[in-house]
Amino acid sequence: MKGNKPKYTNELINESSPYLLQHAHNPVDWKAWNDQSLEKAEKENKLLIISVGYSACHWCHVMEHESFEDPEVAKVMNSNFVNIKVDREERPDIDQVYMNAVQVMTGSGGWPMNVVTLPDGRPVWGGTYFRKEQWINALTQLSKLYKQKPEQLLEYAEKLEEGLQKLQVIELPEEEQAFSRDFYPEILGKWKSDFDLQNGGYKGSPKFMMPNNYEFLFRYALQQKDEELEQFVYHTLTKMAWGGIYDPVGGGFSRYSVDERWHVPHFEKMLYDNAQLVSLYSKAYKHTKNILFKEVIEKTLEFIEEELTSSEHAFYSALDADSLNEMGKSEEGAYYTWTKPELENLLQEDFKLFSAYFNINRIGKWEKDSYVLIRTKNSEEIASEFNISEEQLEEKVQLWMKKLKKHRDSRSKPGLDDKSLTSWNALMLTGYLEAYTALGKEEYLNTGLKNANFLKANLIAENGRLKHSYKNGKSNINAYLEDYAFTIEAFIKLYEITFDESWLSLADKLCEICIEDFSGDSVMFYFTSNKDRKLITRTLEIMDNVIPASNSTMAKNLFKLSELLEKPDYKTRSEKMLKSIQPQIKSHPGSYSNWLDLMMNYTHPFYEVAITGSKTKNLNKSLQEKYLPNIVIAGSTTESKVALLKNRYKEGKTLIYVCSHGKCDLPQTSVEKTIELIKHF
Repeated sequence: MKGNKPKYTNELINESSPYLLQHAHNPVDWKAWNDQSLEKAEKENKLLIISVGYSACHWCHVMEHESFEDPEVAKVMNSNFVNIKVDREERPDIDQVYMNAVQVMTGSGGWPMNVVTLPDGRPVWGGTYFRKEQWINALTQLSKLYKQKPEQLLEYAEKLEEGLQKLQVIELPEEEQAFSRDFYPEILGKWKSDFDLQNGGYKGSPKFMMPNNYEFLFRYALQQKDEELEQFVYHTLTKMAWGGIYDPVGGGFSRYSVDERWHVPHFEKMLYDNAQLVSLYSKAYKHTKNILFKEVIEKTLEFIEEELTSSEHAFYSALDADSLNEMGKSEEGAYYTWTKPELENLLQEDFKLFSAYFNINRIGKWEKDSYVLIRTKNSEEIASEFNISEEQLEEKVQLWMKKLKKHRDSRSKPGLDDKSLTSWNALMLTGYLEAYTALGKEEYLNTGLKNANFLKANLIAENGRLKHSYKNGKSNINAYLEDYAFTIEAFIKLYEITFDESWLSLADKLCEICIEDFSGDSVMFYFTSNKDRKLITRTLEIMDNVIPASNSTMAKNLFKLSELLEKPDYKTRSEKMLKSIQPQIKSHPGSYSNWLDLMMNYTHPFYEVAITGSKTKNLNKSLQEKYLPNIVIAGSTTESKVALLKNRYKEGKTLIYVCSHGKCDLPQTSVEKTIELIKHF
């Protein structure tokens, strides 16, 4: 009841993370991850329960309701354990360490993730979602074992720790392979065997969108003239945009689909997915001018502006999958699904046409009597079927979406995770910049600049180091490698568009801090700074996943900065990083797509483009409208100290220099002639 004082309140009430605050009134005596909580476990010689999740996680909410809100479960947990709740988005370092442990112990992972550790944090048992009875039984047995035979758990912890340490070893191969185009055919053959040629994406379910995979595949297809692969990428992008995983009413993509048709999503919407998909669709639009891709970009950015943008020009993290249904009960997808009577009432005489367009039939039916909108035919087919023009159909679709959105806005909205993460904000900043270059809309550049200035003002400390998250004016967690990697990437992109050298300078400064704070014995960068409290292992993030690995992104940043600033040490390290990972790529190429994108800079022509003169910005805008993945751009309207621009400015002339490996062609005055010099092959 509103106004009633909660029966229980624990220490999480003092936290700012929406996920932690969701558990602040559990009977479980939750604590946050901090020195005091960890010291308490050691002092009292109690096992730790480390429970990791995030606010938009459906099964996290289910386990909370079934177990953590239950006094019987709380009694077992509070009596025998020190209980720590972790927001994986706020502390990705803790999530990585214990996810590695769970995957070693069980062969799989996911969220919620629940781990039991020794008082010193070394894991001894773990898994993901547990039913109440399973959870109580496991905890009772572990507690009994630790009291009666602690040596058994200690021995297991030592062996597991040894195995986890070995996971972090990356060595340069004894015989270095030269980067060659011959490397690709074998791995592409293996990769293509996983393609779902009917539905796009990969075979099977659940189906994740994996934007970075398609960025590489798209680039490779064009540079190698692999038309079949190129068409597969377009097919995948179309099927995703037609599927229920995309929200045609309000814009934006859900996290993944539970089926192989992209139909029924896991309804949470994450900033990082939408950021990368805006970038991907922008690049595809540059080359194809496909209207569907343009609509996806525009509508997704409308969603970001409306739902995930703060008054400070920061981007929020996510919208939940769950919301209250008409009965006032929390239900997954309640905000996004439709019943047939509801649609008939809203659309009246247009319902039949709408039903054909969005499959209000057995194809679009989900569960009970609800439907998730999905397209299976293009506009031309539908228009022909109903004997109307495509223009008339498009007008109707726009009208339908307005009606449905107005109706949907009256529903109870999904919960908002309103913390702002530096890494995800940087990905979204890059998304806005890519959309600006593709569509030329100044408001996209302005939004990007506002966000970049927000990051600079609020998430860079006085010592020049980044912070990881921001909420209510506070940012007290030190940044991780992912924060540096994606921020550097975004600031380089911002420089390439605006030619404001302060962004390039800032990118370089952050890169220098990375080298100082995140380097160790390996050529790779550690995920955590050497200035942070050590965890049981110090992880290396190598494999590209739904988000590219921080190391692959840093390797690309080093490559670009070396070209712009003539820093050979950067390029040497980038090359060594790529060579150290090269032997692993063949086993699962989809997990190394960002590394492969970097490899193409070595195996195919790559160009440095320098533009100088009064018309520099106009020429740059025209150049950036094209899909040119194999260039880095510098420019200035006056003399510049940027290495790539030195001694190139000529008074009264606007010139474009195209260089490769330090050798430059004669300067050009037109974008068309410049593009002729930038060979893809």
